[in-house]
Amino acid sequence: MAGIKVFGHAASISTRRVLLTLHEKNLDYELVHVDLKDGEHKKEPFLSRNPFGKVPAFEDGDLKLFVHSSPIRRPRNQPSPGRGTNLLQGDSKNLAHYAIMALGMQVEAHQFDPLVSKLAWEHVFKLIYGLTTDQAVGAEEEAKLAKVLDVYEARLKEFKYLAGNTFTLTDLHHIPAIQYLLETPTKKLFTERPRVNEWVAEITKRPASQKILQ
Repeated sequence: MAGIKVFGHAASISTRRVLLTLHEKNLDYELVHVDLKDGEHKKEPFLSRNPFGKVPAFEDGDLKLFVHSSPIRRPRNQPSPGRGTNLLQGDSKNLAHYAIMALGMQVEAHQFDPLVSKLAWEHVFKLIYGLTTDQAVGAEEEAKLAKVLDVYEARLKEFKYLAGNTFTLTDLHHIPAIQYLLETPTKKLFTERPRVNEWVAEITKRPASQKILQ
């Protein structure tokens, strides 16, 4: 069987989520570079792998997945439960625990990710493309993010991680965007909230988190 292939860009937040998951599971992979600046993701042959023209695309033998990276991350935790980090709740058969984790993933996808993606675009990727940061947009998105992080701060006063007291996919989903924003003025939103700051330090120092920065 052919090995795991991830078709994406090493700087892409969505691609990094997939790579982070593979590192946590100690699974080898090949990253096939897709040049986003030249629009390679909007052309063939990439469109045959993801007709929506977004990175990443994923192949593992006969298993071929596309769209957002979220459905890619979950299957990789299932076939190798004894390998690498257990990214589900400790008792994955407990439906209540799994529901809490799943809810956290939805919060990340719909409340956190849209904001941090815009902020990463304004403060990081625009500079890469030689564009000017829109400070008004940045300020608006930071105000929204502050409210989300207030909710996280309250949650993290009760638990070490967002879905409970063990590291799960809920936490993992946040890491790539946070890594970018820690190098921008938005960092203050994380550091000025004590529990959020502790959580960020904990999840970003993980060996897998460090590997995707290399």
